[in-house]
Amino acid sequence: MKHWPNNWVILLALAVAGLRPCQAAEPAPAAVQTAELAPETERAIENGLQFLVKHQNADGSWGNKYKIANTSLGLMAFMLKGHFPEDGQYGERLDKAVGFLTKQANETGGYMGVNMYEHGLATLALSEVWGMSKREEVRDVLKRAVGVILRAQSPQGGWRYQPRPNDADISVTVMQIVALSSAKEAGIHVPSRVLERAVRYVKSLQAKPSGGFGYTSSGDPGFPRSAAGVMSLLMSGERDTKEVQMGLEYLRRFPATKFSTGEYFFYAHYYAVQAMYQAGEVQYQEWYPKIRDTMQARQRKDGSWSGGGEESDPTYATSMAILILGVPYRFLPIYQR
Repeated sequence: MKHWPNNWVILLALAVAGLRPCQAAEPAPAAVQTAELAPETERAIENGLQFLVKHQNADGSWGNKYKIANTSLGLMAFMLKGHFPEDGQYGERLDKAVGFLTKQANETGGYMGVNMYEHGLATLALSEVWGMSKREEVRDVLKRAVGVILRAQSPQGGWRYQPRPNDADISVTVMQIVALSSAKEAGIHVPSRVLERAVRYVKSLQAKPSGGFGYTSSGDPGFPRSAAGVMSLLMSGERDTKEVQMGLEYLRRFPATKFSTGEYFFYAHYYAVQAMYQAGEVQYQEWYPKIRDTMQARQRKDGSWSGGGEESDPTYATSMAILILGVPYRFLPIYQR
């Protein structure tokens, strides 16, 4: 079984050991790299974490409606900064969050949440926990969670909201690709053919010649689902394919208002900033300062963020904002190149 060594935080911050083949980093402008580490960004992230500390539920979860999703995102927000279960000032709180997820899985045969998107997020979070721990209960839950995903893959190669192999869309499919890729990196067996079929499904949703990705067909591409589609392909080792290059160009060409407004704003930029980081240092350094400045400006006085519609829950939006702002930390394996 693969585990990260005890000094893995230091090693991961220095190593290039990510979810796609290693690439030589392109030189980045020094001024932009310095801006990444600006004190105001550190403060924004820390204030966001303090908001999450104050609003954690007694059972270790976060949120109200979608507790599994919110708890998974909350866990990753802390781990991104180098805080882990059973360790440091937030160790007990994070351990309770892990316990909330594993309890849910144990009660349902491994399925977590009310839909496969929640289940994918929980699988991702537990994969990142297992990647730096030796807790057998986390490993066992993770294996069952991965099994749920494997059994639910549709004939098209993707996934939909229910844990049955009947249908597929790009949003749920990308979440399962991310979860399975993280689990595989953590040492859980994931058959290669499953990810290969999923990649083919995502590619089938790309609109020509725009390069964007549709929801259940190649029609009606949009920024959020295109960011998700590109990121999933990059994570699957498809960096040099025409689909990824067309998708990246679609994201770059999208009107500049994408940095200030848009549907599923946090969801879209969670994937977009990771896509640009995985694409290369030049693309990342051009993209990150713009979304960083927007996120800092949108933070509320209590340290939280909030979006519109389904992103209105401040625990969800705050966790997502931290994950967007915190890409430079590169502590979680999923953020490695």
